Amino acid sequence: MKKFMNSVETMLHESLAGFAHCHRDIVTLDSDYRFVRRVEKKSGKVALISGGGSGHEPLHAGFVGYGMLDAACPGQVFTSPTPDQMIAAAEAVDGGAGVLFIVKNYAGDVMNFSLAAEMLANVETVITDDDVAVERSTHSMSRRGVAGTLVVEKVLGAAAERGDLLAALRDLGTRVNSVTRSMGVALSSCTVPAVGTPTFQIGDSEMEMGVGIHGEPGRRRVSPVMSADAIAEAIIRAIVEDIGAQSEREVLLLVNGFGGTPSFELYLMYDAARRQCAKHGLQISRSVVGNYVTSLDMAGCSITVTLLDREITTLWDAPVHTAAMRHGM
Repeated sequence: MKKFMNSVETMLHESLAGFAHCHRDIVTLDSDYRFVRRVEKKSGKVALISGGGSGHEPLHAGFVGYGMLDAACPGQVFTSPTPDQMIAAAEAVDGGAGVLFIVKNYAGDVMNFSLAAEMLANVETVITDDDVAVERSTHSMSRRGVAGTLVVEKVLGAAAERGDLLAALRDLGTRVNSVTRSMGVALSSCTVPAVGTPTFQIGDSEMEMGVGIHGEPGRRRVSPVMSADAIAEAIIRAIVEDIGAQSEREVLLLVNGFGGTPSFELYLMYDAARRQCAKHGLQISRSVVGNYVTSLDMAGCSITVTLLDREITTLWDAPVHTAAMRHGM
């Protein structure tokens, strides 16, 4: 294993310190490394807090700032943050209008955010579960929250900035999650520094269709590796069948890299996904390509489709200024 590090034990704190100093005009780091928060607290606005295991950067700390999150709680790599982190973050950023937790649907995250919510007043929660790799009708496992979490955080961040109340934000987040679907594909595994070996084994001629962002198994192991067009066809078909998208519907298309795939290939995958959306009559009116919800050094990508309406589109287009997303400022 080759990593830029001083020691496994200090990696998270040193990475957070570097991130916070680099973006010190936007964020500040808690002295105990429990959370990253916006430099300025905005009174009278609902505070948005998310978090999860590290290794998915820029999710979530990279989305702290104007128009998105007020704070993010980082756990160790692929490990949920603890309830005391969420409580400390909520106390630091609550501007008097309440706190909304945005939580990816993993057992540890859901449990710890729930425990924190029980200890706080005026808190609501939105859970993201956009991963169609887990088929509801055939699998007992709950659906995972993956790259669609970015869409929920961006839309809710804009709504919070315009002054929406806590209950309205909760309902809006639930609605955005309900019209968002994602699915990923991996060409390689990833290596957690504390382990030092690949999370799962995959042959040179194999790929994992429907992989999770922690290396969880997908729908099937495929060999040989499919063409980009065939991968996009399978993913878009699964998304369209699950979400029930109607022809001529405007959508947001997000092609998200898992950390080990260059932009050269991600844009190629976007082109393949774009053509598949056209075959299903979907009109792409908003697009995003890049590494936003990663899995350390995994080679692969995910495709996310969100069905747009006037409100979601307006909120998506609203100004944002974070380390990882900036426009309209």
